[in-house]
Amino acid sequence: MSTRTEAESEPAKRRAARATSGGAGPLPTAPCSVVWSKGHAYVLEGFRARWVGVDDRGRPRALSGEQLQRQGWTRTRAN
Repeated sequence: MSTRTEAESEPAKRRAARATSGGAGPLPTAPCSVVWSKGHAYVLEGFRARWVGVDDRGRPRALSGEQLQRQGWTRTRAN
């Protein structure tokens, strides 16, 4: 296999990984990481390994990594 073929296959692998995980890949693991889901920011609390944000009415909401993966998330705000 040539180097060029290997390099061209890497983006395809990354696209396939995003497609199977809701489009964003694995969730970040660093404490205080920020991701967006359904128009709301969620911050990773390191000591509890949960994602904390607010709902549409401004009430606090905590999600596990699995819950956030299921409802979809991105690294940037998507309107």
